[in-house]
Amino acid sequence: MMNCQQKFVVSHPTGNTFVRALLNQLSNQNQLEKFFTTIGAGEGSNSLISAFSGEKRKYAIPNTKISRQWVPEVIRLLSKGNQEKKRRKIDLSYQALDHKVSLALSNPSSQVLHAYEDGCSDSFARAKQLGMQCSYELPIAHWATVRRLLAEEAERYPEWEPTLESTREPEEKLFRKEEELRLADRITCPSQFVLDSIPLEIRQKTPCQISPFGSPPCEPVDFERSPKNETLKLLFVGSMSQRKGLADLFEAMKLLKGEPISLSILGQPSMPMEFYRKQFAEFEYFPPCSNQKVREIMKVHDALVLPSIVEGRALVQQEALSCGLPVIVTPNAGGKDLVEEEITGHLVPIRSPEKIAEAISALLADRNNQADNRKLCQKKARQFTWANYAHNIIDFNLSNYAQRLEIV
Repeated sequence: MMNCQQKFVVSHPTGNTFVRALLNQLSNQNQLEKFFTTIGAGEGSNSLISAFSGEKRKYAIPNTKISRQWVPEVIRLLSKGNQEKKRRKIDLSYQALDHKVSLALSNPSSQVLHAYEDGCSDSFARAKQLGMQCSYELPIAHWATVRRLLAEEAERYPEWEPTLESTREPEEKLFRKEEELRLADRITCPSQFVLDSIPLEIRQKTPCQISPFGSPPCEPVDFERSPKNETLKLLFVGSMSQRKGLADLFEAMKLLKGEPISLSILGQPSMPMEFYRKQFAEFEYFPPCSNQKVREIMKVHDALVLPSIVEGRALVQQEALSCGLPVIVTPNAGGKDLVEEEITGHLVPIRSPEKIAEAISALLADRNNQADNRKLCQKKARQFTWANYAHNIIDFNLSNYAQRLEIV
């Protein structure tokens, strides 16, 4: 019989929404042994740790469950320099935490180590020595797929190449990624796109699953906000990079010149703003802001457009749906299962400004059904919960552990 009290060790350098969801569920079930991170504060932490960690690195788990690796991350946050130096500092911070976890692991009582891409090659190797199960989460497409797709984008849009950071990852880092996959006993992906990107030989020998991310709570919105003849307000949210398909969106907007359509962009520029204005001048810009502010901005728009070239599962898709916005996205944004054609949005192929323009035109022509579709968008968002996401990972690993016990 499966031991439901099997303990998990979790490692992630910076924490994020999906890490929190897993930690919360494990803690609630008394199955969290330890969480390793760089900077973070749990419940019961002293005021100094709490203040230094900030709101983004606070966790609803006991502070005694958190082990920190401060110094490399503090150095990274305080350092200045070009993008290449900053990326190197990120890698050093990740490697330092990975090394710490590998040294901290001891003879476990039937534990699982759950970790993420770029941060667990050393700790997985040590876990294997101890007989621990290595649970790997790949939140974005496999590096070879990322590199191939973005190299092709650099040829399509040479002027956008500086925004494609993943084309310049060092070989040493790629080797570590491959080691992580090789050592994994279980692999979790957020979307079919990510799963399909994993090399076939890995998928054939290692059990893999899809566990979609959860949606934020749906909030009341004004479903009747936009009369039929009002401008269709489009929103793009994400880094201002061609990895997100922004160049293709600009081209689509040019094809629709003269139509009652506006474009807003919310995100971090990868280039000076003059670069983007030169490509397409007619957009309203919002700088990065809090999640609550993002949702407020979403509520005064009519649709999200995210024609990404490569993602894992862009959370912004479900954020938009939860605000009642239909989405125009590519399969590579990782949300193919979110799109019910002409109801919750439109699925378009990558690298196709013409298809993006057609989808936008379809939304413009379907304003009579806008209020009903907004309600259906929220209904779709509610189908995906963070509790289910976390349960999928926990159950997936516990079932494997039970099988291992039976074999032994």
